[in-house]
Amino acid sequence: MGRRFAVYKGLQKPLMFKGFKGKFIYWGVGCLLAGLVFGALTMTMVNGWLGALVLVGCIVGGLFYIAGRQKKGLHIKTRSQAIQVHSPQFKKLKRYALPKNL
Repeated sequence: MGRRFAVYKGLQKPLMFKGFKGKFIYWGVGCLLAGLVFGALTMTMVNGWLGALVLVGCIVGGLFYIAGRQKKGLHIKTRSQAIQVHSPQFKKLKRYALPKNL
């Protein structure tokens, strides 16, 4: 009789970290890095306090935006309410016709 192995049942679930799922984890990391870069640039070029404000604003605003987008689901699809008519653009193909130059 063959051995029985325990199967991990969580393989089909999306990756989750601190409430963010799947692709939104990467969006959050990108938001953090962008906030750090913009904050550091503002601190060096303008003012330290304004740079700190930009840093906190970018990070907090970005994470709130990402949390709002996550509520719509991992796979957001745009759904158009209009009627769309696609006209065919086929050319007349004469691949199998006999050549006329015989």
